[in-house]
Order: sequence, then C-alpha cells, then structure tokens
Amino acid sequence: MFNKEGKVFAAKRKPQDKEFSKYIWQLPQGGIDKGEVAAEAAIRELYEETNIKSVEMIERTKEPLYYDLPDELLGIGLKGKYRGQVQDWFAMRFVGDEGEINVKRPANGAHPAEFSAWAWKELSEMPDLIVPFKRKVYEDLLAMFSHIGPKETA
Repeated sequence: MFNKEGKVFAAKRKPQDKEFSKYIWQLPQGGIDKGEVAAEAAIRELYEETNIKSVEMIERTKEPLYYDLPDELLGIGLKGKYRGQVQDWFAMRFVGDEGEINVKRPANGAHPAEFSAWAWKELSEMPDLIVPFKRKVYEDLLAMFSHIGPKETA
C-alpha cells in the first residue's frame, strides 16, 4: 500500500524468533477464504491487520510470486501445514487519514494484533527488512511496482 508520497506501508511484526528478529518489517499480506475473490481478500486482510479501509486499487502482480520455507522451518512455519506460499500481490493507494491506521487494535478490535508498529518506507528498503527466505518475493515486488510513485494531483 502506497501513500500519496509514494512510500509503502510497512508493519513491524511482534518479535517471535530471535534468529529473525532483525527482519521484523513486512508488507501486509494474508490469505484468501474459500470462494473469495483475491482483490476482495487483499482489502479484507488489510483491514484485519491494520484497520485500514480507505484504499484505491492500483494494480495486481502480473504473475504469482512464491517462496519456500527454509528446511529448519518446515513443519513449524505456516502452521506446520505448508512448505511455502504462492502469492498474488496488489498495489493499493492509501486515501484516508492516518488516524484510521491502528495495528494494535485492527478491525476495531475484532482481530488480534499481529504488529506492534508501522511506518512509511521506501519500497526499495523492503527487501533488506524481510526475512531472507522471502527476500526474492520483495525483490520481485520492487521490480514490478517500482514505477508507482507519488500520487499525481490535479
């Protein structure tokens, strides 16, 4: 999610694993419920993780992106059920007031907080801030969405 200045919304994960503690910033992401359209799922998940509803869709990745868990996380990561993820990503523009953002009480408190803080960051920073096994996905996102800049105003 980009702001009007062209920076992306980054969320700081609650520390869970000391090995990955320096890689705690990520872009919001989530799953698709059975029968749900991917774009609708992206907007729902964004709300459930950040309390944000005020967005405009910009574009979707042209192809799915994927990562595999490292061997040491197999059976542990992703609830122990999967060895990786295939992901469709959506670029959105935040069009609301920052007072809407609440990662500590997302979905007006209906969902548990996954994050402890948030910040606007340059998209180019994100590959260095994500856990190493997801870095290729973030590099691909940078290549696909780097043309998105500040919002043009009329």
